[in-house]
Order: sequence, then structure tokens, then C-alpha cells
Amino acid sequence: MSASGTLLDRLTGWLADYLRRPIKGFEPPAAYSADQLGAVLQPGDVLLVEGNLRISSIIKYITQSTWSHVALYVGPQPGAQGNDPPVLIEAEMAEGVILSPLSKYANSHTRICRAIGLRPDDCERVVAHALGRIGHAYDLKHVIDLARHRLSPRSVAETLKRGLRALGSGLPTRAICSSLIAEAFQSVRYPILPTRRMVPCRETPADRIDDCLEEAWEARHFSLFAPSDFDVSPYFTVVKPSPVEDFDYTRLQWAH
Repeated sequence: MSASGTLLDRLTGWLADYLRRPIKGFEPPAAYSADQLGAVLQPGDVLLVEGNLRISSIIKYITQSTWSHVALYVGPQPGAQGNDPPVLIEAEMAEGVILSPLSKYANSHTRICRAIGLRPDDCERVVAHALGRIGHAYDLKHVIDLARHRLSPRSVAETLKRGLRALGSGLPTRAICSSLIAEAFQSVRYPILPTRRMVPCRETPADRIDDCLEEAWEARHFSLFAPSDFDVSPYFTVVKPSPVEDFDYTRLQWAH
């Protein structure tokens, strides 16, 4: 390995270590326990998380959103044991694509987004697609590219005209949290935030060969998505757990 390659690896390692450090004094505005989340989560649900790491604050800033991380609920896998089995698939900076238990995000600020009308067989394909990525590495270059893309004064349309169709290293064995989940849903052609454009008619009438156009949907590349896009998408509905069992606001003890 060259000296320049060694230096780059050291700088990348230092940056990753810095970004993984927690922010002192962070307190989530609202939180659910693992039991509350587990009571409503279904395979295929998207779990948004407001993280408390330095990289979380960067992602929230560049996306102008509360959400800095996203995971996919896949349910307990065959052979899982214990009361807190790994049920979430996610891409973490240190570990890459892994399975995690719900307790990891207990008492974190979270939001559940559920794909509207997703067919059971397609839901299984989404889950299987994500599970097939376990072991892939985290794409730190993707985060840097996402920042440049989101903070650019140019519009998305102008960016695409310049040839930017995807972000990150381009390696199929690397991912970040949002690209991992977006790719899984796009594998069954489920929309997240598609664009619509006019294209030539597939069946053109004989008298309109030159001017027949029809509307078609076009998906953005999965690498262009951020966690907040699942919250913004009109094709995902928000599911909220009950705040506490037998909730009755009239029995709350107020400080003042």
C-alpha cells in the first residue's frame, strides 16, 4: 500500500471515529420503549431515528430534518433467541449493514412509517432484499456526497443535467442507512418520492405518431435518498404507538 493510501485510511478512520461520538446533553423530545415499538411494528415498516451522534447532527442539518437514521423492521429471524432478538436491519458507520434489537432505540425519538398498500409478497421481497445486504460495509463517501448534493445551490434537475445520477463510492457492497432501505423498496417498484414526466406513448395512434405523449413515473436513484424522505413521502403513513397502557390524560400529574 502506498504512503498516500495509508494516510487517507488514517484520515478516514479519524473522521469516522469523530463522527461516531455522542453529543453531550442531547435529550429526545419524545420517546417510546422497546415494548411500545414492538407492539405495533410489522415487517416492512421503516423506523426513523433522531440520533445523538455527531454524524446525526450533520445529517439533520444537511437534510433540514429531525431524522438522521433509518432502519427496516424485519421481525425475528429463524433461530433468534431471547426476549430482545435482532429485528431491525440498518447500516451503521462502524459495523456496516447489521441486524439490531429494538432495545437499541428504546427511549430514542423515533417514528414508524408504513408503506401504504404494500402487497404481502412484495413486503417479503423488500425484507429479503435488505437481509441480503447484511455484511456490506458503510459508505462514508456517500455521506460526504449527500452533503454536497443537498447543500448545493443548484436544483436537483440541474444536478441531474450535469450527469449526477448517483452518490457514493458506487460499490455494490457499500451502503448508508437510507440508500439501503430505499433500494429495498425500489426493488419491488414501490414509490418513495418519484417524479413524473411526459414520455412518448407506448401505443401511439396512427394519427399522432409525432406528438403523442403520456405521463410516466420515474424513480430517483436510491443513493439520493435521506432518512427524512420516508417521512415526507405521501406513500408512507405514520404509525404511532400508544403513549402508555390505558392512557387517560385526566389522570396525569402536572408539575404546575
